Amino acid sequence: MSPELWLDERGRRCPIPVIALARAQTQWMNDDAYASRVVGVLADDPAAQYDIPAWCRLKGAEFIGEVLAPDGGVGVGYIVQFIAKNN
Repeated sequence: MSPELWLDERGRRCPIPVIALARAQTQWMNDDAYASRVVGVLADDPAAQYDIPAWCRLKGAEFIGEVLAPDGGVGVGYIVQFIAKNN
């Protein structure tokens, strides 16, 4: 599952990567394709491995998993799919 958008939050400490994810959710919330939206968050703060899955549980998003940074750079890519609220 490939993200259609990567949020590059490397060099920023949590909760900034989570805030960026929340902004993307808000931006797409009223979109008809909301439930199929997949976003990736690139982060190098070790706290992101806990904070992003926790945010997903709280906000009803699905945490897909972690991948190596697609550009081969530092950090980890966290893949998230938004889920429609009526599901």
